[in-house]
Amino acid sequence: MNPPPASPSQQASEAPVARYWHRVEGQRIQCDLCPRTCRLRPNQRGYCFVRQNLDGQLVLATYGRSSGFCVDPIEKKPLYHVAPGGAVLSFGTAGCNLGCRFCQNWHISTARQMDTLGELAQPETIAAAAHQLGCQGVAYTYNDPVIFAEYALDVAAACRQRGLLNLAVTAGYIASQARGEFFAGMDAANVDLKSFQPDFYRRLTGGHLETVLDTLRYLVHETTVWVEITTLLIPGLNDSEAELRQLTTWVATELSPDVPLHFTAFHPAARLTDRPPTPPATLRRARALGLEAGLRYVYTGNVDDVAGSATYCPTCGERVISRRRMSLDQFRLTDEGHCPECSSAIAGLWQARPARPFRGRQPVRLA
Repeated sequence: MNPPPASPSQQASEAPVARYWHRVEGQRIQCDLCPRTCRLRPNQRGYCFVRQNLDGQLVLATYGRSSGFCVDPIEKKPLYHVAPGGAVLSFGTAGCNLGCRFCQNWHISTARQMDTLGELAQPETIAAAAHQLGCQGVAYTYNDPVIFAEYALDVAAACRQRGLLNLAVTAGYIASQARGEFFAGMDAANVDLKSFQPDFYRRLTGGHLETVLDTLRYLVHETTVWVEITTLLIPGLNDSEAELRQLTTWVATELSPDVPLHFTAFHPAARLTDRPPTPPATLRRARALGLEAGLRYVYTGNVDDVAGSATYCPTCGERVISRRRMSLDQFRLTDEGHCPECSSAIAGLWQARPARPFRGRQPVRLA
């Protein structure tokens, strides 16, 4: 028999006070974590579902609760230039601060029921589990960790005490005053750049492109966080040659040619089921355009493409890392991360590479 639901005052005493908010008119408070700046009446939750006005304070109502834990290959995030072959303990909560019509994790990001969050785990429990399971780090994923920033940062601090990596899988939709503290807790991030059209962001995500571009500029030029980018290509919406040229040229010139860019295949989901899956030829064309724009590491994902998932030395063209089905197949770099043929450095975080590559996927329970 389920216990009776907690009253708002009980929830407020259990949920930690969030960062980044201020009081406005009447009993309302404003959340300043992301560009939505939700103004919340008493007991009201923000657009993201997890941040709530309780007893005149903004709290993270889902702190310590997860939609589930799983040990994944780090390549699945996708992060191809970080601890290749490593295992990561992945988890998320519920909700999101974007409303992507094509969300591939819609059952988590659109969840509005607390019973979605069936796993209870405090930060030290998560860090200890990742260490005991032989993981190289923890990945904050499935939904966007920006919205559960306080929880993610507490887990990140516990992980750093154990020498574990912290990996954010995020849409980068975060306010400038919050991003410094959030990303200071992360070692690497894969950022979804969903399109290079402002109108696409407005219509299909409910967000703004420029905020994401600002986050990417900040990460690459003002932090030591390793950054990779993923763009999900949706037929007829963001896969035109003109847009792909614009996007890849921007990454190469405004960020760095060393930033890995992943083009991944769309599958009909959520509220966008009238589009077909992305043809593999579209992904191969996007990859060719990225290389033509000067990017050194461009990948295809969600398809079986041996060439598109491999890493090549940008100097001599030697294949130095092979992958298959989002798992490491062969690793040929030197211990210093150099090409074995011409000794050129390959950009990435290679020092945490495990002795044996992890393959497969393993759901785990921490309780």
